[in-house]
Amino acid sequence: MDHTAHTGAPAHDHAGHHGHGDHGGPMPGGASWSTAAKATLHCLTGCAIGEILGMVIGTALLWGNVPTMALAIFLAFIFGYSFTLFAVLRAGLSLKAAIKVALAADTVSIAVMEAVDNGIIAMTPGAMDAHLSDGLFWSALLGGFAVAFLITTPVNKWMIGRGKGHAVVHAYH
Repeated sequence: MDHTAHTGAPAHDHAGHHGHGDHGGPMPGGASWSTAAKATLHCLTGCAIGEILGMVIGTALLWGNVPTMALAIFLAFIFGYSFTLFAVLRAGLSLKAAIKVALAADTVSIAVMEAVDNGIIAMTPGAMDAHLSDGLFWSALLGGFAVAFLITTPVNKWMIGRGKGHAVVHAYH
């Protein structure tokens, strides 16, 4: 794929990179598990930063469970999108185009991850009332992230294999 149109840099041949071959549509044979896991980990990193920050802020401000969780989910989306947004902005996209790419790349992945992670936290007895200094708080949160990763990876594999989700980002790096 010729990248000179949007980066000013010479073309970079992705054919030699595993999982980066065809940017124009579905990946032949579907996406690899490695590609899906990397995309999920990328998304999970932003989500985890936002969610932990939201939980810390809500807890420090003595907010109740619902506003704290709402803030954590909001920040998970913001940080999740920001990782992709900054990467495609560096590739030379306008802010408007970069936002469209980030939304297309990460919305489903973040939504699945947040639903699973927060569902696990909500269903873990005592986790919603645990304090930041409690092991229960951190084990429920980290356990939720682990399960969310395991559930979201196949979703991302399916989407990337069809040229959707994180696959739209590959044209810009």
